Amino acid sequence: MIRLGELMMILELHRQGVSISAIARRTGRDPKTIRKYIERGVEAPVYGPRALGRPNKLAPYLEFLRERVTAFPDLTAARLTREIRELGYMGAYTAVKRFLAAIRPENGPKPFEVRFETPPGVQAQVDFARFIVDFTDEPGISRIVWLFSLVLGHSRFLFARYVMHQDLQTLLRCHMQAFETIDGVPIEILYDRMKTAVTGEDEQGHIIYNRSLLALAGHYRFVPRACRPYRAKTKGKVERPFSYIRKDFFLGRSFRNLEDLNVQLIHWLDTVANVRVHGTTQRIIADAFAAEQSELQLLPAGRFDAVLKLEAGSATMEWSLLAATITASPTAPGASSKSSNCPTRSGSSTWVRSLPSILSWRGAGNTGSILRIGQVAAAPGVVTTQRMQSPLAVSASMSLCALWRSIRRSAANWRGENGHEPWGCRVPRR
Repeated sequence: MIRLGELMMILELHRQGVSISAIARRTGRDPKTIRKYIERGVEAPVYGPRALGRPNKLAPYLEFLRERVTAFPDLTAARLTREIRELGYMGAYTAVKRFLAAIRPENGPKPFEVRFETPPGVQAQVDFARFIVDFTDEPGISRIVWLFSLVLGHSRFLFARYVMHQDLQTLLRCHMQAFETIDGVPIEILYDRMKTAVTGEDEQGHIIYNRSLLALAGHYRFVPRACRPYRAKTKGKVERPFSYIRKDFFLGRSFRNLEDLNVQLIHWLDTVANVRVHGTTQRIIADAFAAEQSELQLLPAGRFDAVLKLEAGSATMEWSLLAATITASPTAPGASSKSSNCPTRSGSSTWVRSLPSILSWRGAGNTGSILRIGQVAAAPGVVTTQRMQSPLAVSASMSLCALWRSIRRSAANWRGENGHEPWGCRVPRR
């Protein structure tokens, strides 16, 4: 068979007037072969149909792949390849990818984008993403959880944890945990306009950051930066992993509770996400992170303790609000035999006495701290009520909404009579 380059030479010699015998002598081909290709000329190549997905190896798993793609259309080819390899598949990843491309709905072309790269140790990007999960320990109940993610801009090393809230205390604690995991701190961290990071702008358009975030930044020596409004692609290195985590990890799994969700997430990060070859950098993430880690700033000698101060202030405020509806026992300082609208300042040590156990309980991820404060305070000789000996009875006989209304009324009465908030705390309003 004559290759295309040789055929083009034969046709060109024939066009120049060279005889078939001369062309045959020059090329070493039979004159009949030269004549055949001259008469045929250049023809478009014809290829037979290519079998999708190498059916000889993939055939036993085609139905499984169809079912998974039908149930979860966004599952990645890499994820499905891992699943069928656990079932015994010995073929190539490209075969699975071709088959999935054939059975998935057609998607439009994606726009071309130029990605901004940063030197090692310079930048990280932080954000939260919303997930809805049904825990098997709570059948029939859908929970909203938030995924905190920090991505190093150079190596693309990914730190992620699921949390129940995206409040300020959670944001600060996730930062601290991320810094301990990567054993260092980048020079700057990029945020979007989340309220826990950015509180607004001044008259000159300068960004005003949350004071607690600035305190955290000062302790760990990094510079917070906010991206432009409505420009999520400014921090695309942290936005893109959310879709990757959803498709490659989250979909098609079951989780008992939040702890089990994070256990599976950490295992996936260690065995899949952070050891893969990154599609953009074409480097193994773990190897790139090993090189970048030495460029990160060292961790400070002490941990950031403002988170505990924030939680202590929050717990003290809730404690004082609950105390407005109960009566101090005669053994407590400033005790009284009847209910008061708010505890006296001299009796504050009684309420603060149980704060360490309250903070420990909240630090374990529990909620409902107002009722928990009542439970902690139920120790003998600390707090009683007029008609009930345990605040657990309060929660049994009075709904949380009714308790909250009573607390707010008592706090309002205190403000009206004394001209300031109870114990100098700001009472939250709805």
